[in-house]
Amino acid sequence: MGKAIAIDGPSASGKSSVSKGVAAALGFIYVDSGALYRGVTWQAIRKGVDTKNAAAVVESMHNAEWDFFVQEGAAVFSVDGDVPVQELREKDVREAVADVAAVPEVRRFVVENLQSLENFGSLVMEGRDIGTVVFPDSPYKFYLDADPEERAMRRYRELVAAGEDEKAHEVMDSLKKRDQIDATRKADPLKVAPGAQVIDSTSMGLDEVIQSVIDVVKGAL
Repeated sequence: MGKAIAIDGPSASGKSSVSKGVAAALGFIYVDSGALYRGVTWQAIRKGVDTKNAAAVVESMHNAEWDFFVQEGAAVFSVDGDVPVQELREKDVREAVADVAAVPEVRRFVVENLQSLENFGSLVMEGRDIGTVVFPDSPYKFYLDADPEERAMRRYRELVAAGEDEKAHEVMDSLKKRDQIDATRKADPLKVAPGAQVIDSTSMGLDEVIQSVIDVVKGAL
């Protein structure tokens, strides 16, 4: 079994960039736990399932064949033989994933599959419940946060770079809605894991945040 570095935090807190940087520096496998929730959402949408119908979402999830493998230093998956990448970032998936991720049976399915990825080796996994639910016993737990307006601007810049035309205020509204759902859902709400190191990245550069995580991990090692 490898080691698991857990990096949690709300939307647009820098989890992805930091986790990828830490994984590359340490030679660990990068895991985006949110991609799997988006994968379940995407599968439901492409099968014509109402994503607010929890039972139908769970049925489409269990009826699909899921395979996991490592590609270019990251854990990825296929659904019924297809490997969704850009599809997971489309607007319909982004807007529906919070409802899907709040379904307890979906969360159990995702958590079990995420835990099994340790068989591939040491991981840097980002998400919202990695330190609290997926790897609660990991000695390497971090919680990234940033000012909501800064997070909204980061997400806005990401969307503009990707060719999306959403307005800044729409992004802020979407972010607030996601934060509310994440923090108040009954199953595994977003919170700081016991023993996690909290990093406020509002005024920090990416390299600075990455290095601060690496320093803590190497110190623990």
